[in-house]
Formats: sequence, C-alpha cells, structure tokens
Amino acid sequence: MKKASWIRRIKKACEDAGTYKPFFDYTIATLGTIMELRDDALKKFKDSGGETVIEYTNKNGSTNMVKNPALTVVMDCHAQALSYWREMGLTSKSYKQMTGSLDVEDRGGGLDDVLSELGL
Repeated sequence: MKKASWIRRIKKACEDAGTYKPFFDYTIATLGTIMELRDDALKKFKDSGGETVIEYTNKNGSTNMVKNPALTVVMDCHAQALSYWREMGLTSKSYKQMTGSLDVEDRGGGLDDVLSELGL
C-alpha cells in the first residue's frame, strides 16, 4: 500500500479511537512512510521465496547462512511502527492510558480494525 493510503487509514483509526489530534499529522506521515517501506520489503521477501535464512557469499568467497535482509527490514519496520501506534493510542494499553477506558465499541477498534482489514 502506498504512503497516502496508509496516512488516510492511520488518521481514520485515530479518529475512530478518539485519539486524533492535528499535531499527530507529522507522526502519521512518518508512520505512513514506515508502513509503505514495510509493505515493499514484505513483497520482496515473499517474491524471493519467503525464506527466513538465505545463503550469502562474502567477499572472501565463504558462503554462510544469514537472516534474509528483506525479513530484517520487515521486522525493523514492525518494531518502529509499533512504537508509533502506541504514541497515538492505537494499542489497547496506550488507548487505556490516554482515555482511561478500553471501551472502544462505540468508537471503532482503531488498530484492530486496520489490522483486520489487512488480514493480519
């Protein structure tokens, strides 16, 4: 998914959760970039066969097994994104800290809705 689509989805998730503030826009744009990068890396990982460990030949000619670099990017993006989701109140714990309640039924599910739409 492209950055602009991610920005719309993230902003809507914040609005649905009732945690959106206009000053989040820069943070949302940064998270949109991270998620687009994650999507690109995930596609490369899947297109390369989805192997978690691959053979790598170094400059000395030795072949070693290494973690797939595309998978490393995906995992790094997940970790970065999670910290952004938390900052915007889009995880259950951070939502509760921001609002004092986990009652999200009337507001939508925030991150849960976004992830379910993505099939995650």
